[in-house]
Amino acid sequence: MNRDEIINNCRTLLAAYKNGGLGQTTMPEESHPEFADNEIEERLAYFTLPMALNYQRDSYKLWQAALATYNDEATKKVFSLSEAAAMNPADLRERLTKYRLALQPNRHIEIWQKIAKTIFQKWQTLENLLRAADYDFLQLRDIIQKEYRQGFPYLSGPKIFNYWSFIISTYGQSPLTNRDFIEIAPDTHIIKCSVLLGVITEDEAQKLSKSQISQRWRELLDGYCPY
Repeated sequence: MNRDEIINNCRTLLAAYKNGGLGQTTMPEESHPEFADNEIEERLAYFTLPMALNYQRDSYKLWQAALATYNDEATKKVFSLSEAAAMNPADLRERLTKYRLALQPNRHIEIWQKIAKTIFQKWQTLENLLRAADYDFLQLRDIIQKEYRQGFPYLSGPKIFNYWSFIISTYGQSPLTNRDFIEIAPDTHIIKCSVLLGVITEDEAQKLSKSQISQRWRELLDGYCPY
């Protein structure tokens, strides 16, 4: 299969996704509050903090728990960076575990509070963090993954960081530039699809690293899928 054939097949799949031809395609992150246009910080916090707890768990249940936590006035304050940063860990634990947003009663609470503290103490708001990066994905990557990596547990990991960047630019409505550098980590499903589409062979699926598979996709799509 040549490059143009693969591209055409990808476009056919995208069209099927958009018109419902693939069946139920609701993404987990679509479970979110209806934010007003001026609720920029609330929107960004909602799509940031839960991402750091999205490890080896059902994403649909994670975001359902996030929505329930946000909609409950008794627990909503965990999404405030200033309040989460200063909150007594026991109180934070009670709020984060009420709807099972946090599943690990110690580690998840530490992660949530660490990230809240890092952002609040350094930039005060998520919007200020994005401004510090000039709304540039590449600058944001340097800040999160290099300069302040220790302050962003799990969120700074390559898979989640890239996915979070996509989420805040799509659902969080942040106008990130250089979005074409956002990587999608090839998991088992992507690798299988890569074989079926002819991007890699079955033999390469066993031998190539995930970064090499990502590079194969990047080379294939170069110039074909501008944002």
